[in-house]
Amino acid sequence: MKILKPLALAFLLPFGTEVASAYVPTGITPEAKIILATDSLKLDAKLPFDNEVKTGKLANGFQYYIRKNTEPEKRVTMYLAVKVGSILETEKELGLAHFLEHMNFNGLKHFPKNDLVDYLQRVGVRFGSDLNAYTGFDETVYQLPIPSDDPEILKNGLQVMRDWAQDALLTTEEIDKERGVIMEEMRGGRGAMQRMRDQYFKVMLNGSRYADRLPIGTEEVVMKFDPEVIRNFHAQWYRPDLQSLIVVGDIDPVQMENEIKRLFSDMRVPKTPQPRTKYKVDLLEKNQFVAVTDPEMTYTIGQIMIKHPEEKIVTVGDYRRDLLKDVFNSMINSRLSELSQSANPPYIQGGVDISGFLGGLDNLGAFFVSKPGAFEEGFKAVVRELDRFQKFGFTETEFKRAVSQIAKNNETSYIERDKRKSDSYVNTYLAHFLEENPALSNEDRYQITKQLLPTLTLKEVEAVGKEFYVDKNRDVIILAPEGEKDKLPNEATVNTWFADIDKEELQAYDDKVSDLPMLAKEPVKGSIKSESANATIETKDLVLSNGVKVVLKPTKFKNDQILISAYSPGGTSLYSDADYMSANFAGNLVNGSGIGQLNTIELQKYLTGKQVNISPYISERWEGIYGSTDKESLKTAFEMIYGYFTAPRIEDDIFQGTISKQKDMLANRHNDPNFVYSNEMQRALYGDNIRRVPYNVEELGQVNQARALEIYKDRFADASDFTFVITGSFTEDEIKPYLENYLAALPSTGRKEEAKDLKILEPKKAVENITRKGKEAKAMVRLSIYGDYDYSEKENVAVDALETILSNKLIERLREEESGVYGTGARFNYSKFPTGRFSFMIGFGTSMDKYQSLINSAIDEINKLKKDGPSQVDLDKFVIEEKRQLEVQLKENNFWSSRLVSAGQNQTDPTYVTRYLKDVESVTPAAVKAVANKYLNTDNVFKFILLPDAAEQKAEAAAAAKK
Repeated sequence: MKILKPLALAFLLPFGTEVASAYVPTGITPEAKIILATDSLKLDAKLPFDNEVKTGKLANGFQYYIRKNTEPEKRVTMYLAVKVGSILETEKELGLAHFLEHMNFNGLKHFPKNDLVDYLQRVGVRFGSDLNAYTGFDETVYQLPIPSDDPEILKNGLQVMRDWAQDALLTTEEIDKERGVIMEEMRGGRGAMQRMRDQYFKVMLNGSRYADRLPIGTEEVVMKFDPEVIRNFHAQWYRPDLQSLIVVGDIDPVQMENEIKRLFSDMRVPKTPQPRTKYKVDLLEKNQFVAVTDPEMTYTIGQIMIKHPEEKIVTVGDYRRDLLKDVFNSMINSRLSELSQSANPPYIQGGVDISGFLGGLDNLGAFFVSKPGAFEEGFKAVVRELDRFQKFGFTETEFKRAVSQIAKNNETSYIERDKRKSDSYVNTYLAHFLEENPALSNEDRYQITKQLLPTLTLKEVEAVGKEFYVDKNRDVIILAPEGEKDKLPNEATVNTWFADIDKEELQAYDDKVSDLPMLAKEPVKGSIKSESANATIETKDLVLSNGVKVVLKPTKFKNDQILISAYSPGGTSLYSDADYMSANFAGNLVNGSGIGQLNTIELQKYLTGKQVNISPYISERWEGIYGSTDKESLKTAFEMIYGYFTAPRIEDDIFQGTISKQKDMLANRHNDPNFVYSNEMQRALYGDNIRRVPYNVEELGQVNQARALEIYKDRFADASDFTFVITGSFTEDEIKPYLENYLAALPSTGRKEEAKDLKILEPKKAVENITRKGKEAKAMVRLSIYGDYDYSEKENVAVDALETILSNKLIERLREEESGVYGTGARFNYSKFPTGRFSFMIGFGTSMDKYQSLINSAIDEINKLKKDGPSQVDLDKFVIEEKRQLEVQLKENNFWSSRLVSAGQNQTDPTYVTRYLKDVESVTPAAVKAVANKYLNTDNVFKFILLPDAAEQKAEAAAAAKK
């Protein structure tokens, strides 16, 4: 569940559909007539509603949005939105809106008990990643993406939505079973941030009702409420006038509308429905301050929130004003980003944003992550940049770059409009229903934005920023480690800082932009030496004159997206432990610096308005390049690739700033129980091996700037063993000139290299390791098994089936039967090189009194699979899930890029993807049972357990005894 709804508001507009009969389809609204037949827009005209959506309202008040969209094909996404969240709860109902969300997965009229999850898994819908829901302050939303090519599945999917809307069974038995699950979700969220939130929320939310209505609720209510209370809550609030169904996908809208009217028209409306109060966060017309510390907090965060009445986006003028805010956000954050890349950055991270908040408010929010002991420096740096803007404004060059980036994003979205995913449409209509946000068509959004952007002026952007950056309704919130408490300012000190900065003689910002080209000289063109086609997967393999290999996979999955990945064997494995830290940081340091003649700041400004991102990397066994571009920026992308090979740099400021930030981030990490737990786990497995355990400040000091650049240059000195995989919307004729001009021009020495086998293996004999750290009375468990692996296509499929089946069984046993966990699952990772190895893991969080019994239950589920194998029904769930996932993945550039790179690195047949489903469909229960017995030795399970500090555990036990 989501504790807070997204705070950034999209473009919104009231629903505004007048009801003349049982339902009213909405075609082109009268407002749509304004659209863009002329060169100028009427700023007071209402924004038009998306005319490609079929909308309506039934006589009982139930609303719907239906849109046909074939991305992805044979799929439909359905959302049921209910304008009911925790804000409506009474004191005796705290947490029941969220509890009710859970109960809608635990017994419906047509899907009693756990039949819903079981049925959907049998048709290929994954629980958690596909089938899900969330509860917020003001709404509860259920999501169901399902196949649309099977009429029976589509029919049942709609029935699920209808049952969710009003037909939860809410049996006492299932309610009592779910109490433990909710408690584990609540327990999992406990920690430093939750404890601090409880202290600062009342300030941040101005003492409003929202501060006392967190969706998770309270333990007292969750564990003790009378089932009749939640039944009454359901009857009172789950009603058609507060609900909407959103359906987007590869469906027939007319047929879908008829089915919705058939299923939802009979929904009951209470005779005397309780008014749905819309709660607000009132402005207090004063400034507030709160500083909160916690012993488990690992860094200090400063936040300045300046609250304002919400500005709804209803008219074209409202939309234009929102664009002005976007431009302001872009410009101020570019300055703060530049500041963070200095040799001695004043903060670890910082940002400013004008956006929506909560309860009828917007806000200008500024935040920064402080360096240890340097809160004043970070605070003043952020405020100083806001004051600098206030006194001097922005430059015309900054303004033009920000507008060009928004224009580019607008063009990119428009180009891809027929490839837009159904989920993004669903979220637009969800915001329209819940928040009265506008829902523009692709055409309207593009045209309105395109026409409005040239009308924006720098003075208007500055005026908007100054309207929001004021000294009223301002909150200063500080969250810090307990150890920093004595160093934190009080409210009077912070007010003095504001005044001091106001008196400073600030200088106007100097926008330094280079006129130099990225590369000092053009590459010497090479040639394509050989070509061969792979008709099975429609790829082409090329060898260039310098030995570089290229795999081309032209696609039509996107209209203008090109992915580029390159790899070469070697990586950090070729360097000694003494050089490891320099080698490990080399790729990131070069990536953070400039290229050729442009330093990092100049490069960032040069790339503004371009849809391109290219990055080098060095991992343990590989070095390479990854990134993406559109056709317009292809030349820039290949210039960057050539530059990263031939003109890399590690700038002094970037090196010093990176190391400084890393040291600052290490300072308080041992406050965090999860870090201590992970650190002890890694050390139990790998001793003090610097390549496997978290590095400390002393080891960080081993990073040498000159050596890091030397190692980087060594890794990219010879392109002859590099393979480039290029996937996406290009033709061979379009891409080949870039291959010849840039890739074939890369340096080549013809050296032969392989990554080194470091022989870093886990102990053969398992250990049990208990870490004691933390205040909260909860336990974290990780069970692991390691060993040699026989890597092959069929073995991999059987192991993948084992992972899915065991994960499902663990959910059924540990969550649904024993009510002991909120989430759990099994993970089986395997590798081919340097030698075949696997790692298996089960993880979960629970209460201290249950962790041992749940460990036993988890191991028991493994042993059941080893003894009996899976049922055919459980195996069929895996088969249909893989089939349904592959249907979508085969039409994704990212999938093909990843598969082609993986095939090259693992030296496997890239055409296997076309035979994969045959192996999936032929896997048997016996094969899964065999790999379970082969790899899952339950007599040699590593057990890693996190418990609270001994003193905290003793205090908890004493408190429990008193109860």
